[in-house]
Amino acid sequence: QVQLVESGGDLVQPGGSLRLSCVVSGTDFRVLPLGWYRQPPGQSREPVATMSGFSKDAIYASSVLGRFSISRDNDKKTMYLQMNSLKPDDTAVYYCNGGSSVLGSPGRYWGQGTQVTVSS
Repeated sequence: QVQLVESGGDLVQPGGSLRLSCVVSGTDFRVLPLGWYRQPPGQSREPVATMSGFSKDAIYASSVLGRFSISRDNDKKTMYLQMNSLKPDDTAVYYCNGGSSVLGSPGRYWGQGTQVTVSS
């Protein structure tokens, strides 16, 4: 059974930074494409970034390009999302997704989500 567990969400001031983590179990982490999605209040879920398995090629949504960085540690079976220069518009529940590296076309596996709030 594939499980994804996010952590790291918090309240942060505009301009601040935060790092989210997603621990994966129940599958071969090295080959699993992964991604981050988010759902702002009152809006639909939207893609943030994805990363392939072996090649670790990354794709970013235009709204986060240059501010966010996705990475993965195969030894720790963990994916990360480093978020810098945070804006109030980044406020959302952030979800870890597994099974697809196609931005906007998520895989079948989801985490439970972690809340990120950007506010002064």
